[in-house]
Amino acid sequence: MSILRKVENYREEEEKLKWEGTFADYLEIVKEKPWVAQSAHSRVYNMIKDAGVEEVNGRRRYKFFSNQLFGLEEALERLVEEYFHPSAKRLDVRKRILLLMGPVSGGKSTLVSMLKRGLEEYSRTERGSIFAIKGCPMHEDPLHLIPQHLREDFHQEFGIRIEGNLSPLNLMRLEKEYSGRIEDVLIERIFLSEDKRVGIGTFSPSDPKSQDIADLTGSIDFSTIAEYGSESDPRAYRFDGELNKANRGLMEFQEMLKCDEKFLWHLLSLTQEGNFKAGRFALISADELIVAHTNETEYRSFISNKKNEALHSRIIVMPVPYNLKVTQEEKIYEKMINESDVSDVHIAPHTLRVAAMFTILTRLKEPKRGDIDFIKKMRLYDGENVEGFNIADVDEMKKEYQDEGMSGIDPRYVINRISSTIIRKEVPSINALDVLRALKEGLDQHPSITQELREKYLNFISLARKEYDDIAKKEVQKAFVYSYEESAKTLMDNYLDNVEAYCNKAKMRDQLTGEEINPDEKLMRSIEEQIGISENAKKAFREEILIRISAYARKGKRFDYNSHDRLREAIQKKLFADLKDVVKITTSSKTPDEQQLKKINEVVARLIDEYGYNSSSANDLLRYVGSLLNR
Repeated sequence: MSILRKVENYREEEEKLKWEGTFADYLEIVKEKPWVAQSAHSRVYNMIKDAGVEEVNGRRRYKFFSNQLFGLEEALERLVEEYFHPSAKRLDVRKRILLLMGPVSGGKSTLVSMLKRGLEEYSRTERGSIFAIKGCPMHEDPLHLIPQHLREDFHQEFGIRIEGNLSPLNLMRLEKEYSGRIEDVLIERIFLSEDKRVGIGTFSPSDPKSQDIADLTGSIDFSTIAEYGSESDPRAYRFDGELNKANRGLMEFQEMLKCDEKFLWHLLSLTQEGNFKAGRFALISADELIVAHTNETEYRSFISNKKNEALHSRIIVMPVPYNLKVTQEEKIYEKMINESDVSDVHIAPHTLRVAAMFTILTRLKEPKRGDIDFIKKMRLYDGENVEGFNIADVDEMKKEYQDEGMSGIDPRYVINRISSTIIRKEVPSINALDVLRALKEGLDQHPSITQELREKYLNFISLARKEYDDIAKKEVQKAFVYSYEESAKTLMDNYLDNVEAYCNKAKMRDQLTGEEINPDEKLMRSIEEQIGISENAKKAFREEILIRISAYARKGKRFDYNSHDRLREAIQKKLFADLKDVVKITTSSKTPDEQQLKKINEVVARLIDEYGYNSSSANDLLRYVGSLLNR
């Protein structure tokens, strides 16, 4: 019964939020809370801003879009800063249709859906509250009741500018129901809802021959003509078009560029003047954000048609490219899988990451610099440190191609292949190799992939496979090394003793004979070479280690195995190199002896407990790494 209790609580909250009063009462609210009279564009901007903003690497990240859109921070920052923010300040940008342009499955529809759902929730908050003339099918702004000749006085007193005129229906109601007394007109608080067609609308074009303009602007109710005597009587008109119903909020214009011209011309007046023509009435004012989305091919075709020049100047285009960060692409897949019925299937660690690597590689343009390959570029874009490169290099690469991210493999294709793998195998676990195999098989079935592209994508699958091989070996390496925890600790202590003696130009004492000996250069180099420390750089690295030990000592802390990431990596690799034969024999033996079986069980247990594998995927990993080491 808990769900029914929640429904009841929600109903009670709805009742508490409701408000009704006269226009005179409303003016008191406006005086105290002027934001209730904000425009639709301003409301959208404040909704996004109120959700929180954080600075990350010199860029603004808007929390409103978190957990839904991944890897689009730059595009979203541009959208907010170049469209929503100036629109909220009443600059001319607000008189433009917002057109989101990008590849399929790039997040355009999700973005629009987030704005819709966000407005619905925001209208239920204090800062997002909206009031309208009661009984108005277009939920008209109450301030339209203020006569034109008094609007400058109103601005002087309230600091609010009024745009738009009273609709024909409310003009008649003011005279007939309220005898011209605007102070008595009833006002109510409204809550935006796409389902109830309050402040949020969606228009989707269909067959131009059968679709009526009334879908946008409303229509005459012929059943009332006899009652009201004229088609020009506003009471005989249904203000139920999408432009009517989306007033005070947002209207999504789906497939706008495929729409018949007669529907688009209504947008010219609406965007530039804030009104549109309907029936036999004067222009009807509307305050709404028009947002459309399209792909690049359709957009290029649209602007090449000279007949569309007038509308083109009323559009502001915002590119929404594919995400180009591996870690963010992983989150997209995780989100899509969690929303499906296969979320209970075990997906081995790194599976989605490897799939994301392949996807990102298909979206990247070939680097123009000779010292950067696709893999380095992918890592740099993902925020990884790549020796010899910095942030400035990344910014330079991003400027090389204006259309990077506008093509490549889309997330839906990858999820389809992952789903196919899960369903086909009918096992409770899949790994990276399963998914790479499925991605490769699916290239032949992809309708838009040419033979040339197929060869290119097959190469990217090979690159992703090589990356996985390194990840798999490192994963097993860690599991084996940690099984020899004491060996790792002993090796590190031995290394540190030698480093200390080397830096202090001191001798060491042989534990067996007691005689003085020089630091073991061979041991130190065998460890340092594992992480690429050159002969020239060894002195600086050793001094850095000694400084770190001293810093820990001053703070009363003990320098241990986890205190220096690069040293830990070097120790792990050294141990793994020393144990390579043991690992090879242990992982690839078809009939392991008792000692080998014990080691396998230890490693499997560690892979399960600490790295997120299950029994099946852990054993698959060990077998695969065994085969790699035997090649």
